[in-house]
Amino acid sequence: MKKLSKSIRKVGLIANPEKSHCQESLDQAIQLVLASGRQVMTDIMTAKMVSCPLQTCPDFASLARRSDLLLVFGGDGTMLRVAREISGQLTPILGIKVGGLGFLTAVTADRLKDALQSVWKGNYQLESRSMIEAKGIIQDEPFTQIALNDIVIARSAASRLIELEVSVDGEILTRYRCDGLIVSSPTGSTAYSLAAGGAIVCPAAHVFAITPICPHTLSNRSIIVSLNSNVQVKVLSHKLETIMTADGQVPINLTAGAIVSLHRSRHRIRLIQLSGNSFFDTLRKKLSWSGSNL
Repeated sequence: MKKLSKSIRKVGLIANPEKSHCQESLDQAIQLVLASGRQVMTDIMTAKMVSCPLQTCPDFASLARRSDLLLVFGGDGTMLRVAREISGQLTPILGIKVGGLGFLTAVTADRLKDALQSVWKGNYQLESRSMIEAKGIIQDEPFTQIALNDIVIARSAASRLIELEVSVDGEILTRYRCDGLIVSSPTGSTAYSLAAGGAIVCPAAHVFAITPICPHTLSNRSIIVSLNSNVQVKVLSHKLETIMTADGQVPINLTAGAIVSLHRSRHRIRLIQLSGNSFFDTLRKKLSWSGSNL
């Protein structure tokens, strides 16, 4: 990665504006990047959180186009939003955890200096992460949503089961009576899908996980299908409100008879993982796994 590290001349900074304690880490990042002889840019909202004037871009996508590296300060929610908004850009992202659990962030804020030194030296790996694209039509209006973690189709506040018909590559899988359905990427297997009883999937695997949420039929289990599959979900419920969300952040109301088509997006993102870190190491730490070492 040394060749790529030498090409990093412009660094973009993005932070969650709701996390005011990001400011100290942002100011530290600015000093470290400038001290390395590189330029610093940011988006308009993040610029309001720093103590010195910076070159700004109107949105995440334009910032990614003009940057060789993005430093994203926050938790998984911030990373998911950035991933969706810059989809189509291959600018590497280094996530710095400020707050929650952080499966997508690579390093904690207190290790920022060491992390940037590793990046400047090329001591990291680039992980390419697939994204999910959802398409459908509501009241004659087409919609498209992209997600890094998952697409969820679920009931609204009513405490009644909805009915969904699911097909894979044109063949009916089953009809679910459930609280909802999660279609997750390998990256999203450690998010909502895991909480709903789905399998943990290595990020490099080329699969989707289809996981029902509280299914009425107890034999319904998470299904693993090829990442090249086309998954269709048809809403059969007439009297209950059904909602689709992308990464839990973009809600769309679905009417009875609506069909959502899900497939691998042509867009992907690239995450920086520092040398010495691994997916399995992250699992042990984040999920507090313990036991004897063989």
